[in-house]
Amino acid sequence: MRVLLLEDEPDLGAAIKRTLNQQKYLVDWVLDGNEAWAYLENSSAQYTVAIFDWMLPGISGLELCKRLRYKGNPLPVLMLTARDRMEDKVAGLDAGADDYLVKPFGMVELLARLRALQRRSPHFQPQQLIVGNLTLDYGNSTVVRQNTMGEKERIPLTNKEFQLLEYFMKHPNQILTTEQIRNQIWEVNAESSSNVVAAQIRLLRRKLTSINCTNSTLQLHSVTIETLHGMGYRLHFTDESK
Repeated sequence: MRVLLLEDEPDLGAAIKRTLNQQKYLVDWVLDGNEAWAYLENSSAQYTVAIFDWMLPGISGLELCKRLRYKGNPLPVLMLTARDRMEDKVAGLDAGADDYLVKPFGMVELLARLRALQRRSPHFQPQQLIVGNLTLDYGNSTVVRQNTMGEKERIPLTNKEFQLLEYFMKHPNQILTTEQIRNQIWEVNAESSSNVVAAQIRLLRRKLTSINCTNSTLQLHSVTIETLHGMGYRLHFTDESK
């Protein structure tokens, strides 16, 4: 899940980004509205939700929200502000914000509001992704595999491995290019080469192989990450019970 965070207070922005990263969110953090608009206009990344500070240099969070809605963009927006008057809340909601959080706030409440926004979104993110013998659970940020005996084993993944597997599981049996993976799994301003993508996929594949998530006589639903030279990668899922 990818978040566009627009917050010009360095300490607060860093704290929010750190908290979201711990929950397996991928965060693009920008400091002014002009940069945020450029991300929304030009980036090939697909955001799950946006967090906008109201008062900002350049384009304000309020104006940015108006632009999104004028363009017909349904991206869920959580507005952050120190303004707590009723008329301010009404102005933010009328501008197109989906929710409103007054500073100072607790990170637990921020996470709860993000989950609520995702549930209300027309592009609702299910609580789990299931492909073959793998289950990715957003509620506790874990991935488990299940064998034919019904036994479950948790797969220890880093944040990047979790995000990478999530992207593959959203597109089973589809060829994903290195560029597509890089755009979706790395932050917009991060330096990531094709070698970095390949290395990360090797690490993920090694973990899946180590606990027999891949082809095995013990599995009815085998899952493998294939390398298709000159094309990209594919999470190949076969149902061997049929």
